[in-house]
Amino acid sequence: QVQLVESGGGLVQAGGSLRLSCAASGRTFSTYAVGWFRQAPGKERGLLAAISGSGGVIYYADSVKGRFTISRDNAKNTVYLQMNSLKPEDTAVYYCAADKLFRYGSSWSDWGQGTQVTVSS
Repeated sequence: QVQLVESGGGLVQAGGSLRLSCAASGRTFSTYAVGWFRQAPGKERGLLAAISGSGGVIYYADSVKGRFTISRDNAKNTVYLQMNSLKPEDTAVYYCAADKLFRYGSSWSDWGQGTQVTVSS
């Protein structure tokens, strides 16, 4: 089990950029896959991007492909989500999650508390 803390959210204008961080506890972080999710009001939580423990496998949802980049620094126990060309429809609470398995759904074992991202038009 790992504890996760997201940071880096905030208010940005459309077309701008933000970088989210997901800091994890635990010595075995490099054995965990990490995913970034978001949930807008009235909508289900959905997977945006995921990265394997080694960083060798990466997934992006079509909605963010080409605009968002996931990366990790296992020496710092941190996974990042670089978000460029932000749109008002990217407004949501963003969560990171970790699991020993690389998953494409929402059934990840450990979750952070979320960070709000608001994109103004």
